[in-house]
Amino acid sequence: MLLIIGAVVVVACVLGGYVLHGGNLAVLWQPTEILIIGGAAVGSFIIANPLHTVKEVFQACIRLLTGSPFNKSYYMDLLSLLYEVFDKSRKQGVMAIEEDIDNPESSQIFSRYPAIMKSKHLLDFITDYLRIISSGNMAPHELEGMMENEIENRQHELEEPAHAVNKIADALPGLGIVAAVLGIVITMGFLTEGPEKIGLSVAAALVGTFLGIWMGYGFVGPTSIALEHAAKYELKAYECVKSAIVATVSGQAPQMAIEFGRKALPTEKRPGFQELNDHVRSK
Repeated sequence: MLLIIGAVVVVACVLGGYVLHGGNLAVLWQPTEILIIGGAAVGSFIIANPLHTVKEVFQACIRLLTGSPFNKSYYMDLLSLLYEVFDKSRKQGVMAIEEDIDNPESSQIFSRYPAIMKSKHLLDFITDYLRIISSGNMAPHELEGMMENEIENRQHELEEPAHAVNKIADALPGLGIVAAVLGIVITMGFLTEGPEKIGLSVAAALVGTFLGIWMGYGFVGPTSIALEHAAKYELKAYECVKSAIVATVSGQAPQMAIEFGRKALPTEKRPGFQELNDHVRSK
């Protein structure tokens, strides 16, 4: 919703100010300039990025429009899931959770949290380290180091779409200049046509510069920043899991272990202590 509101504000303020200043909106409609700038931007984006990054960018942009799943409700479900697993392991032994982590789809614990089940990478992260705990006697600091390495790799993967979009935002003003230069080249052929024809042609060329800068700094650049924020909230889920698992391996009770995880969450989306406690009990 904020993405749409921001885009509307950008369009309304820029075009509204232009009209109030006496500008003619029809002059800004230059389909060929849009084709040059937009087509070159898409082409350079495809050249610069591997196929998986191209797919991830489109998927990430769709998630921006539909809303990120990594909100307070998601984090509470994540902590409740970890509590249930830790509690079962503490009461029935580590071997009791083997079936749950080997087949989370058929697990009574995991199946109660469909939002977590949809996050395949995070689900694999959880089950992999629970499996390590159940199969070996790894020291907490060794486990924490291994988890931090994987989280760092995941961070690079999650930030790839934002970096790819940001590079296109940086290139758009230059592509706008390309469109403007081509427009001036065309204008050179109208030197004998009179000042009115030349003026319209120069105006069309300058629109290319305007569109490149406007798209780069008004839309594509802010979108890359929004993608960075979305990646940050997903990464916090991994850090939450890491803190909780390391705490339980260190001998903390399930309730205290998920408290370590809760403290790793961003303040604006972190559930309160009693709020989380009530949620865990309700599950």
